Order: sequence, then C-alpha cells, then structure tokens
Amino acid sequence: MGANTVFLGIEIGGTKLQIVAGDGLGRIERRWRGRVERARGAAGILEQLERALRTEFGGLKVRAATVGFGGPVDWRQGRVAVSHQIEGWSGFELGRWAEDRTGAKAVVENDSNLAALGEAHAAGDPEGPLFYTNMGSGVGGGLVVASRIYHGSPPGEVEFGHVRLDRNGTTVEQRCSGWAVDARIRQRCERQPDTPLGRLIGREIGGEARHLAAALAQGDELARAIVEEVAEDLAFGLSHAVHLFHPARIVMGGGLSLLGEPLSSAVAARLPGFVMEAFRPVPRVEIARLGEDSVPAGALRLARQVVTEM
Repeated sequence: MGANTVFLGIEIGGTKLQIVAGDGLGRIERRWRGRVERARGAAGILEQLERALRTEFGGLKVRAATVGFGGPVDWRQGRVAVSHQIEGWSGFELGRWAEDRTGAKAVVENDSNLAALGEAHAAGDPEGPLFYTNMGSGVGGGLVVASRIYHGSPPGEVEFGHVRLDRNGTTVEQRCSGWAVDARIRQRCERQPDTPLGRLIGREIGGEARHLAAALAQGDELARAIVEEVAEDLAFGLSHAVHLFHPARIVMGGGLSLLGEPLSSAVAARLPGFVMEAFRPVPRVEIARLGEDSVPAGALRLARQVVTEM
C-alpha cells in the first residue's frame, strides 16, 4: 500500500465496528472488525478503536479519514448529535478525536450517508439521485445527488427510520429494524411453533430474522407472510421518500437486506400502490451491491474528496 494512497474509513454502528484502509476509489486493502459492547458505552467503543488504530494501522501514513457514525451528527463541526443505540455519545467531538489519533484531516458523517455514496458509485451512477436505507439494529437513510451527499440543516439528515407510518407515532424503525422483525418472528412463532420458521429459531432469542430465507426456501407460509408485512411497511415509508426526492433508484442495505431478492421484489411490488400516478414508474428497488462494505467504501471516497478540496 503506497503512502500516497492511504485513506482511512471508520464505521461505528449499533452492533458493528470497522476500520479500513484503502484508496480514494473505495477499494479496501486492509480491514479490522470489532463488535460493539453496548454495556461499555461510547468510552468502550473509543477504546476498541484506538487500540485497533494503534496496532493494525499504526505504520500507515494517513492522508485523510472519514468516520461513519450510526446516528445524527453535525458534519460541519465533526460532532455527534446523539446516538439512539449507545449511551455516552451526545455532543462528542468525534472528528477531533479521529484527527488526534490518525494525524490527518478527519470528517464525520452519518453512516447511511456514506453507504449511499458507496452504493451510488458501485452502481455506476454517482449522479443519482440515489436513496439508501439501512435496516440493521436501527433504520437509517441517505441521499446522494450529483455525486454529493445531501445534507439538511444540522443535525438534520435523511432520518428515514423516524418517518411516521401512522398518526400514533409508529415509525419505520419500530416496524422494519432487525430487532423489530426479530420480535415479530418470536411473537408469531410462539403461536405457530410447528412451522419451518418456528423449528428453525427454536428457543433462540435475538437474530431470528436470519432464518427467514431458509424458511422461505421450505415454502413456509408464516415466513412469507412476515416478509410481506415488512415489505408493506417499507414500501409505505419509502413512498414518502419517492414523493419528496423521486430518486432514480432505491437501495436497501443492512442485516435485514441479506434476505435479498424476496425482500426487494416484495417492496418493489407494493411501492407503486403508494405513489401518485405521475411519479410512475417508481424507482428501481435494489439490494446493496457492497453488502457490509457500503459504509467503509463510501468513507474512503469521502476522505479522498476532503483531500482534493483542501
């Protein structure tokens, strides 16, 4: 890895941590992964990252770094606004922390914004508009227009997970996040334990959604019904994004997107019914091409932008 090509991307999610080094085109050449220890809060995460930066990346000359954070940030100031997942982040100067530990210019972005940037380039359509939603421990959103991340006034971003699905305040995140789908599966399997899905999860608590694909492959009607319910909620939420932004494509990432084509097809089938006729045909609905690399690849690209615009 040449000293003139080293950029760093740091991902801080609700369950996953990543640090990557690579070039400014999103190509990853070195990687470290870690798991969030929620009980240790922000301090524990920072300790893990600092140790990894020192031991795994300490010999590199870093040109610029980008930190992708799983929650609202003030990207202009490099400051965390709040975390909906982990205690101890509110108001933290994350950009300054990263600069002190890398010796390079560092910027802070919402992780879904970075994923949107990475996926726009992966699709060969950086001009967009591309709307991205992440369905993991939470639900996020990002928008890329003309190769640039769309920003609202700080700390506002495309907080798709907090879009309301009804007047009672039910949000997309409460219905479509990984933990919400896990809870739905557990509840339904308690009533129907003698189904392929019920037998697959057994007494498991947590991560039940990963069994949906196997249950669908066995023709499980319960699994199919749950996927259709999630797709209905997602399509209704995404219809608001279509009416506001009318993106060329919608990309779904995060753990739940690993279900793949059954989910994207179900969302694509329902979306037109929620969108006004003048906006049809609706945007193409796709599964993220980069998988778990969406955020770090976008981070490397943004780090390169920082250098070229300094």
